[in-house]
Amino acid sequence: MEGTFTGGCGCGALRYALPGPPVEQTHCQCRDCQRRSGTGHSSWLVFASVADTAITGPASHWTATGDGGTEKRHAFCPTCGTPVYMAFPAMPGIIAITAASLDDPARFQPRHVTWTRAAQPWDSMPSGLSAHAQMPPG
Repeated sequence: MEGTFTGGCGCGALRYALPGPPVEQTHCQCRDCQRRSGTGHSSWLVFASVADTAITGPASHWTATGDGGTEKRHAFCPTCGTPVYMAFPAMPGIIAITAASLDDPARFQPRHVTWTRAAQPWDSMPSGLSAHAQMPPG
């Protein structure tokens, strides 16, 4: 999965371009992802090349501590409210973008489901993905 990954918010004010490939693609069923998505999980592409990331437009932020104790800094568009990306203060080289914010969401190819111990019974995942009760070790 080569090439630049581009996307942004619903109104187009907040945009990004990230060189590929992502280091991880996953669905997360933790309670934080459930709350922020308004459904049973969030879907993420994780990149380890923050220095090569181009983010344009304004972003508003809020910080939360995940189920595993990781501090996460969520970024969203202050105009339309679309969640776009997440950064981790303890891991400054990592950025995760929401799969739905991609210009071409079909590029999202999940391999894992994390935090299945917090899964809601009505949020079923595709078969064939490796499932982890919480975040697997790095």
